[in-house]
Amino acid sequence: MYTVFAGGVGASRFLQGLCQAVEPASVTVISNTGDDVEPFGLHVSPDTDIVIYALADAVNPETGWGLKGDTFAVVDALQRYGYERWFNLGDRDLATAIHRARLLREGVALHEAVAGIARAWGLACTVLPMSNEPVRTMIATGDGELAFQEYMVRLRTEADVHAIRFAGIEEARPAPGVLDAIRGAEAVILAPSNPFVSIGPILAVPGVRQALAETRAARVAISPIIAGQVVKGPAAKMLASLGYEVSAPGVARLYAGLVDLFVLDDQDRELAPVIEQLGMRALVTNTMMTSMERKKELAEEIVRAIGERR
Repeated sequence: MYTVFAGGVGASRFLQGLCQAVEPASVTVISNTGDDVEPFGLHVSPDTDIVIYALADAVNPETGWGLKGDTFAVVDALQRYGYERWFNLGDRDLATAIHRARLLREGVALHEAVAGIARAWGLACTVLPMSNEPVRTMIATGDGELAFQEYMVRLRTEADVHAIRFAGIEEARPAPGVLDAIRGAEAVILAPSNPFVSIGPILAVPGVRQALAETRAARVAISPIIAGQVVKGPAAKMLASLGYEVSAPGVARLYAGLVDLFVLDDQDRELAPVIEQLGMRALVTNTMMTSMERKKELAEEIVRAIGERR
C-alpha cells in the first residue's frame, strides 16, 4: 500500500506515474483541502479535483487544472450579474462543484462525497480529503490576510507572504481512513508539492504529523525545488519571503524527523551530502515529469528505493 500526501499539479503528475508503476488499487491519496473555496455558493476542492481529473486522464494538459476541452459559458454569463471573473471554472468543472455542494448540504460527509466523485470518474485508487471539517489556508501579506485562492489566483502570487495560518485547524480531525492509511502503508510519499500550503495543511491536522512520525512505513519526500527554482507554483517565493533557503535542502529541513528518503533532481546532485547530514537518505534522479513515460520512470525508481530500504 502506498499513501501519498498530495497538493495540486505536481502531486497529480506524480500520481499519474505511480498509478502506472503499481496497482492503482494499492494507492491512497490524502488530499489537501486547505485550498477549498466557495465561489458562487458552491464548494470547490481544487487540489482534490486536480488529482481526480489527472488520474482519469481528463485534466487540461495546458493549465494542469480543470478539464480539457471545457467551456466557460456559465462564468461568462455570471459577469452580467456583477460576479468577478478571477476564479475561472469551466462548465463541466462547475458540474462537479454543484454535485459536491448538494451532497454537503444534504449532510453527506466530505470524504463520502469525494469517494463518490472518484468512482464516477472511474478511479481504482482511494482519494481521501485530509479532513471533513473546513480548514482554510490564510496568507498574511503587507496588505492584510487573504484566503489562499485570492493570493494564488486573484493576486497571481505577487504579494509577499509574511505568515501562513490554517483557519479551523484546531477543530479539524483526520477524515475517516486517513490515519489508517498512514499507519498501514508500506510507504508514505510526500508529493512534490508546496511544503507550506499543500503538504503543510495535511501535517497540521491534529494527529497526522504524529502518525507520520510513528509509522513503520518508509517515508519519502520529493523536492518541488530544482536548482533553486520551482517547476510550478509559489513554493520558491514562499521559501524566500518566509526566510528559508530556496533549495532542496531548504525543503528537506522542513520535513526533518518525518522523512527517511528525500528525492532530489540531478541538477542538485552536489546537495545530496547536505540531505544526508539531515538524517535522510538521498535519491538523486531526474524529477522533471515532462512526459507520461518519465512520470512512470520516476515512480518506479522511488518504488525500487522503497523496496531496497525494506
